[in-house]
Amino acid sequence: MKFIKQISIFVENKHGRLAEILGIIGKNGIDISALSIADTTDFGILRMIVNDPQKAYELLKDEGLAVKITDVIALAVKDSPGGLFGEVEKLKNANVNIEYMYAFIGKSDEGAMVIVRVDNPEEAMKALKGTGVHLVEAEDVYRL
Repeated sequence: MKFIKQISIFVENKHGRLAEILGIIGKNGIDISALSIADTTDFGILRMIVNDPQKAYELLKDEGLAVKITDVIALAVKDSPGGLFGEVEKLKNANVNIEYMYAFIGKSDEGAMVIVRVDNPEEAMKALKGTGVHLVEAEDVYRL
């Protein structure tokens, strides 16, 4: 299974900057499936799952933006109370640290999806394989 490629962009917290970035993405036919913004007074980190991460990376880099590609995993979790807890508990038991997570816009056939950034993606994949957790394939995420 391949990791999901997430685009992370350093964004100055100034009027119109987010619109500028999203314009670059949209005008070039790149579809955003999920995004998260964490901010401070002066800057933010925009994290996105897009259908063509390499193209997005190159376009944003060419515009002089500080951008990087990060490996994340997508989990389909049972869409009921405690569904997310069960999957997070499995990572905790495998000594895998979750650095951040955010919800995905759509659902898979297996349930609600969340994007998870962990400190050790390989160990996380090993820990979750065979436990009933549905890891969503990169190609399936990019098609949503």
